[in-house]
Amino acid sequence: MSRSVIFELGSYNLTVLVSEFDYALPEKLIAQEPLPQREMSRMLQLSRDNGQLEDRCFRDFPELVRPDDLVVFNNTRVLPARLYGHRSGSRAQHLSVQNPASRDFLKGRIEVLLTKQISYLEWECLVRPGRKIGVGERLFFGDHEELVAEVVARGTFGERRIRFAPLPDLWASLEHLGHIPLPPYISRADEDTDRDRYQTVYARARGSVAAPTAGLHFTEEIFARLKQHRIETAEITLHVGLGTFQPVRVDRVENHKLHSEHYEIPAEAAEKINRALDQRRRVVAIGTTSVRSLEYSAREFGRVLPGGGEADLFIYPGFQFRVIGALLTNFHLPKSTLLMLVSAFGGKENVLAAYRHAVAQRYRFYSYGDCMFLE
Repeated sequence: MSRSVIFELGSYNLTVLVSEFDYALPEKLIAQEPLPQREMSRMLQLSRDNGQLEDRCFRDFPELVRPDDLVVFNNTRVLPARLYGHRSGSRAQHLSVQNPASRDFLKGRIEVLLTKQISYLEWECLVRPGRKIGVGERLFFGDHEELVAEVVARGTFGERRIRFAPLPDLWASLEHLGHIPLPPYISRADEDTDRDRYQTVYARARGSVAAPTAGLHFTEEIFARLKQHRIETAEITLHVGLGTFQPVRVDRVENHKLHSEHYEIPAEAAEKINRALDQRRRVVAIGTTSVRSLEYSAREFGRVLPGGGEADLFIYPGFQFRVIGALLTNFHLPKSTLLMLVSAFGGKENVLAAYRHAVAQRYRFYSYGDCMFLE
């Protein structure tokens, strides 16, 4: 076991295998489109104490939250982070194809997925085709090459670091040229409607390359009902990056190294969370990103510290939770770090039994799918 795992998670007395987090999922249960109404998703309620399951609708959520609960949201905003362009020295054919994600790459054509902002103009990213793009190469985006970047370094996880040429407004250029980075299991190109639906209604802090999907079910009407019940809420930020969807390529869980993601916990939110902990009130995390931020912050002292940093906490069975008392989350990929996190919180056997139930009952899976409430 690596020293980093011992430092971050405490010592384990067992070996955890990645193969233990597998399950069978018919491809037809992977949601390709969002429901017409966000709040009409199904919700599987799991009792951690006894493994009891109950089929519900997400509209029930405000009634399942206890009067003294604190509900914590991740207010990150998804960037149109997927760019299509061409390499230096090679003019691609006209790039405004209707469905670029479904076409074979034309000569010189490249795809860039921005994964993490280093500075205003410098970003970490994934590139395709990766092997052909080296340091020093220039990349051009847009029919008139409105956006230009240079590859300045290679990363340790196969990514590149690029620096955009100075321009008046990078964000405006990304909004104009970028595509919403739908996950690869959604087998269609992004559409205009995804700019709204692959975004929570409370998204504010720009910086994610994937949505905190548990939050996609919330509407203004749901928030109004939480307010009517006088439920206290708090907002934090974790910008979803490579760490969230990075595949696990090892056999033993403890040998996997998680990529870091930037988080921010405002002083007001930290105060609310610590007060709830002091009063032994339940902290309800909306999504695994909220869990990682809070548990990373509280890993040493058991209290959430205001401020931000780079969170690389890998949570899997055996982890001792210090903050979270309940969790709302979507269904996750087999053998993924997110399924491991949920299994750590809900109990591996409980969670895998819940997944088998969800498959049998034809729940909709993954980003645009249904959700679970573990308490």
